[in-house]
Amino acid sequence: MRTAYSVETVRAAERELMARLPEGALMQRAAAGLAAVCAGLLGRVYGSRIVLLVGPGDNGGDALYAGARLARRGAGVTAVPMDPGRVHAGGLAALRAAGGRVEDAVPRRADLVVDGLLGIGGRGGLRPAAAALVERIPPGATVVAVDLPSGVDADTGEVAGPAVTAAVTVTFGAYKPGLLIDPGASRAGVVHRVDIGLDLPGRPAVEALQHADVAGLLPVPTASSDKYRRGVVGIAAGSVQYPGAAVLAVAGALRGGAGAVRYVGPAAEAVLARYPETLIGPGRVQAWVVGPGLGEGRGGEVAELLAQDVPVLVDADGLRGMDAAVLRARTAPTLLTPHAGEAAALLGVPRDSVEAGRLGAVRRLTERYGSAVLLKGSTTLVASGGGPVRVNPTGTSWLATAGSGDVLSGLAGSLLAAGLSGPDAGSVAAYLHGLAARLAGGPLLAHQLAESLPAAWREACRG
Repeated sequence: MRTAYSVETVRAAERELMARLPEGALMQRAAAGLAAVCAGLLGRVYGSRIVLLVGPGDNGGDALYAGARLARRGAGVTAVPMDPGRVHAGGLAALRAAGGRVEDAVPRRADLVVDGLLGIGGRGGLRPAAAALVERIPPGATVVAVDLPSGVDADTGEVAGPAVTAAVTVTFGAYKPGLLIDPGASRAGVVHRVDIGLDLPGRPAVEALQHADVAGLLPVPTASSDKYRRGVVGIAAGSVQYPGAAVLAVAGALRGGAGAVRYVGPAAEAVLARYPETLIGPGRVQAWVVGPGLGEGRGGEVAELLAQDVPVLVDADGLRGMDAAVLRARTAPTLLTPHAGEAAALLGVPRDSVEAGRLGAVRRLTERYGSAVLLKGSTTLVASGGGPVRVNPTGTSWLATAGSGDVLSGLAGSLLAAGLSGPDAGSVAAYLHGLAARLAGGPLLAHQLAESLPAAWREACRG
């Protein structure tokens, strides 16, 4: 499991460690790790041109000490302070002693630029002085962010103004949520975590499943299993106008580990033509998926399924007019799977605010509706109660195609029927869904995504 911790938690761990170390030792550890990553990116350090954009805090100190290490290896290192009157004194002295220079303007040429402007405590985007330096980064230079791209909120990934876009981010001690959640994640590039010896608590703010975690959660039949013991998932989806949604939801469900898939709705003929193994009509189920392609005016069907004492996944058209009181009164698990527009409607806010603040939005949805929530998007998030929010680390931009969400709903519903909890079903389904997209390549059609799910399942289990 990859874990990310809040700024408050990281700061507390840093203070506790610094109290036990000689003064400056923690910064030297960070600088050594930063310099090593920069050297690896350059390949040949001697003769390379490195620019340090230096802020007034410890983040700037990390950059200066790292620059000094690289200057001692023969790199030409130039530091450009954001505020010449507020520069880390020890780091500046070390850089100068190693042969580095300090200038008031960004050089026109550089092989590598180190963003040491703001640390993890920065909020609200770059101020004008910092933004002016970033605008002058030489074209073609590789940008390396120190701990976090400046202008990105470390706790949420929000970008409230100008911000650095890095090719690589070197983060110290722990991942920060803003490195894993868009829009911040898209600014971070490849993230390297440098271990500086922090003693972090067991409960992170955000976590991301890895192959081994998924393999441990996936339902595997035993010798005594039959289709009913493995679970039956019901699919209430599709309409005369959108029969394909039913077909795709069933496709995802058939590959999700449940023993059988039961379909109810007006698209039975289309479903059977593609998947003759599907059960048709009412009957016993261990979980329901309702909403994909349902169309308008079928809220009564959603309410009927929510009244049953089995897990229910609600997606797409099923999310319209959700009654928070009804969901909070349910005793069986509920999993809501909105995209940003649907989440905005559920919260009564503009869509842009959800996309800009995904972490806050998924937490508010969970609190308001008392349900597990899978918020789809460039960073898919799964939240439930007060525990860590799960960030899905798989996927590609090819997933932005019609019907891919229907496949995801069916897959997650099948995992619910097989016995996984709402958060586990949602996060495992999102992981396999994204992995299947990677394996299938692109351009990608939704039915190809469903066909790629078995390969994704095997890939995750191989570790």
